[in-house]
Amino acid sequence: MTITHHLRVHRSDENLAREGQLAWHLAEIAADPVAVDDDVVEMIINRVIDNASVAAASLTRAPVSAARQQALDHAVSVSGSGATVFGCSLDRKTSPEWAAWANGVAVRELDYHDTFLAAEYSHPGDNIPPIVAVAQHVGADGAALVRGIATGYEVQIDLVRAISLHKHKIDHVAHLGPSAAAGIGTLLGLDVETIYQAIGQALHTTTATRQSRKGEISTWKAHAPAFAGKMAVEAVDRAMRGETSPSPIYEGEDGVIAWMLDGPDASYDVPLPAAGEPKRAILDSYTKEHSAEYQAQAWIDLARKLHNEAAFDPADVEAIVLHTSHHTHYVIGSGANDPQKYDPTASRETLDHSIPYIFAVALQDGGWHHVDSYLPERAGREDTVALWHRITTAEDPEWTRRYHSEDPNEKAFGGRVEIRLTDGTVIEDEIAVADAHPLGARPFAREDYVRKFRILAEPVLEPEEIERFLELAQRLPELSADEVQQLTIVAKPGLLLGAPAPKGLF
Repeated sequence: MTITHHLRVHRSDENLAREGQLAWHLAEIAADPVAVDDDVVEMIINRVIDNASVAAASLTRAPVSAARQQALDHAVSVSGSGATVFGCSLDRKTSPEWAAWANGVAVRELDYHDTFLAAEYSHPGDNIPPIVAVAQHVGADGAALVRGIATGYEVQIDLVRAISLHKHKIDHVAHLGPSAAAGIGTLLGLDVETIYQAIGQALHTTTATRQSRKGEISTWKAHAPAFAGKMAVEAVDRAMRGETSPSPIYEGEDGVIAWMLDGPDASYDVPLPAAGEPKRAILDSYTKEHSAEYQAQAWIDLARKLHNEAAFDPADVEAIVLHTSHHTHYVIGSGANDPQKYDPTASRETLDHSIPYIFAVALQDGGWHHVDSYLPERAGREDTVALWHRITTAEDPEWTRRYHSEDPNEKAFGGRVEIRLTDGTVIEDEIAVADAHPLGARPFAREDYVRKFRILAEPVLEPEEIERFLELAQRLPELSADEVQQLTIVAKPGLLLGAPAPKGLF
């Protein structure tokens, strides 16, 4: 059963009791010892594998190397055994907040893991690195880790269903700080009061503007969720020491809603599981087959289909219009009015958020590659630039309505393409959801997650390491504390020596 928490701004003289605050209700959910359903456990295993896949593929990339070096420059904190860092040996550990940082960047760098889209956007797999880091540090077992991850997904997805951040140019990780803190609270078995204080502090320290995803997009895009995870670990630590946080953090007259979101007259209805109800929100999320912004997934699949089935040469295209949702048009389409989205010298992060570029390349190549499709020489190819600049997007009210639909059978992330050839021929086709979506042509199942891991890990992990991790991950709820300590991936000997090792302050 789902309950609805009505959220609004309260004047200070109303003295809103903490029991009526959203942060308190989220803490109650985190502290609820309800069992995790079997299908939820199976999906958690899938997402742990998925995170490791994309982390493996990014091990030698510059942002990941920088974050890893920062983490390795910090010693293990004195009150635990520390946490592992993706790529490093099992005995090379760092303090849990820094492991959350390094591993979070590795997971996020390629924009290639899971997603949930509703009133807000999210990559709920970002909860996993901080929760695993704390589990390793304190010696938690696999069952506790599963409970913590289930909470992280539940809280973030429930917030995303109801509260839009992007509308007010606040970055989506403002929902991740509270969810990661809640998940860590579940993992540790903390009481409601302590988790409540941690959630407030995590939200307070993770609100930032969306400029990280606008214009010339920087490498901070990969670091933003990792920073939220790191802040969540630190917020839990402070709360466990008895320290308090701004309150009411959501509802206060100088709080997040009043000044960062819809203002003093705003209200929201947040769906939450009732006491004793299982946390099942992870089942409403979906992963990516392609390394690109989620709204590009279905368009890549449609371009692949057109490449394989349609009898036309991309060189004969006069114009292409992608009729799609408001979000796709204004965030990754021509409606953003970002000239960088048509710039062949733009950063990988910017190209990842340019649906005209992505559709052009996928149409020409009949597919998408997490590295090759973003190479400067690929983006600068003359025929690609010519086609790319003939592609625009247009908002279609019906696709916008379906994008925002709460009916999972109707919710859509694609649109309709109209291709006009130089001879006057018009080709039209459409797609609602990506092939890998639960309602798509080829929904992702365990074998797909495993295959994705093998493909992405093969260049950087030894064969026996691939098998070791997969065997461990697929026994997740049964793992002992010692086995949780080994829930990471170790790079091939010498691989990280060839990665950047930038020096900084630490």
